[in-house]
Amino acid sequence: SNLILDIFASRAQTAHARAQVELAQLQYLLPRLTRLWTHLERQKGGIGMRGPGETQIETDRRIILDKIALLKEKLKHIDKQKATQRKQRTQMVRVALVGYTNVGKSTIMNMLSKSEVFAENKLFATLDTTIRKVVIENLPFLLTDTVGFIRKLPHHLIESFKSTLDEVKEAEVLVHVVDISHPAFEDHIRVVNETLQDLNALDKPTIMVFNKIDAFTYVKKDEDDLLPKTRENYSLEDLKKMWMSRESEVPSVYISAVKKINIEEFKQVLYDNIKKTHLSIYPNQLLY
Repeated sequence: SNLILDIFASRAQTAHARAQVELAQLQYLLPRLTRLWTHLERQKGGIGMRGPGETQIETDRRIILDKIALLKEKLKHIDKQKATQRKQRTQMVRVALVGYTNVGKSTIMNMLSKSEVFAENKLFATLDTTIRKVVIENLPFLLTDTVGFIRKLPHHLIESFKSTLDEVKEAEVLVHVVDISHPAFEDHIRVVNETLQDLNALDKPTIMVFNKIDAFTYVKKDEDDLLPKTRENYSLEDLKKMWMSRESEVPSVYISAVKKINIEEFKQVLYDNIKKTHLSIYPNQLLY
């Protein structure tokens, strides 16, 4: 948890992201104050009576609680502003890019919106929510890039990044991006789905985008090898067939955002699914 917070702090680019990270750090620190001061008193050879450490704990706790209250108020104000902005974005379907951290969401965002969003091959490169208007053929929609999910995202982090995650909750379509070249990609899908479940967003129309096919590798078995196949022996075609047999109702596409592989197919899948949602929400708005 502390390591995650340190990474988040180093990635926070805006006042909003910094406030979210600071709140999470203080909420992480608060229950650990007593342990910290007890350790210091022992080092000084304290005899267990009420001493300077205990008084300092009370002072520190009050300072931290005051700071937490201020940050929550500040973030509540930002949340209200963002909620107002979301209401004003009318007549366009809202699409959110979701996925495990470091799967290529920002690269996809840049490719579709033709604008530069910070994209780097690092954990949590994106902390702030970025929203762009995208048009595919005659269909305009709003595309949101969100913070990457991780296994067991601590509760105080979910609370701190409420406004970022609200974009996911209020989206009409989710684009779930997966790094298919990662050995644990199926585990990552499960983690993201669990987080979406926590946000009550798992039942939204979803497009699965298996990214980084250019980096995908597997170990081909010899024909005379009688041992059963393991996960590392499955080719990309094997995985496609397995996914289709399991999740045939969920639209899926296999791409490389960096190498621009299968991008037109991806755009067509996006167009077809977003158009369906658009016509169900705005039946009287014609698309030209």
